[in-house]
Amino acid sequence: MSRQLLEYHPVFGYRFIPHLKARVPHETGGYLVRSNGAGFRCNREFLPAKPAGLRRVLLFGDSFSAGDGVSNDKRYGDLLESLVPALEVYNYALPGTGTDQHYLIWRELARAVEHDVLLVAVLVENVRRVVARYRVYVDDRGRELCYAKPYFERANGKLELRNVPPAREPIAPAELDADQAGFVDRGGRFAALRKLVAAAGLRDVAQSITGYQPLPDYDRPDNPAWLLLREILEQWIREQSKAVILMTIPLYQYVEGTADPAAYQARFREVARATGVTLHDPLPELLQRPAAERRGFRFARDVHPTPEGHAALAASLAPVLERVLAGAARP
Repeated sequence: MSRQLLEYHPVFGYRFIPHLKARVPHETGGYLVRSNGAGFRCNREFLPAKPAGLRRVLLFGDSFSAGDGVSNDKRYGDLLESLVPALEVYNYALPGTGTDQHYLIWRELARAVEHDVLLVAVLVENVRRVVARYRVYVDDRGRELCYAKPYFERANGKLELRNVPPAREPIAPAELDADQAGFVDRGGRFAALRKLVAAAGLRDVAQSITGYQPLPDYDRPDNPAWLLLREILEQWIREQSKAVILMTIPLYQYVEGTADPAAYQARFREVARATGVTLHDPLPELLQRPAAERRGFRFARDVHPTPEGHAALAASLAPVLERVLAGAARP
């Protein structure tokens, strides 16, 4: 997602330019991005009061929920509105963000918004993003630039927020202090190798042969990155008076069977046991689809969900949401 579609925000880093309407170039030919007055890719304006007769879901996530690669109405959040009667979804997702920033968006903008269900969608890669203090973007001249982000640290038995407001202007990676260079999120492990095998068309084969594990931070329950993500999630969940669904969004390696999901699944079950939250992992249902169909859940080069991928996520989530809404409606 181009930074030209975004504007600075002093608490959570950035948001979409309000009332934006733009066609974004893409390998598919392009897709339409629309934002509301609050600066999020949602076809609805965010109203504090919920209309009578409607159920409302507040959705938080990153680019997989904001919908990089597809127009607004093709995203799983929007598709839920056609699958679940009398539902409206407020989509607060932002591309390139971590669960720490999603929590800050909720605290800053959505805490007082009336709703029935809070839906926290965690792309499992977020275990890396929450420990990052900068994220790399490539500008229109091909230069890598680091943008600062807010982040939490675990200190004195609680979460302490750092770097708010984040610096408005980007910095070149070479200009970072040595102690900050290790906190840059470049979008995954072994970036140079991934680019090489992807360019040669060998990425999927290489991952299958090597047993590539994209997210080793989940391997141990005491991993510092996981402990930070877990604490953010548990604090966020504890602060809720309404029902919460915690949904994990798997990377394509898990969906296509080139990596083992057992570690991340075990870690998120720990959160569910500790908080009593409804945990939804769509991966088991996705794995029941034929391999060729699962490959169609992402684009040829872009790893974000295709319209078919979003439809599969919506189909998996809809019955879970129905059950939670039914329980929330009981006196």
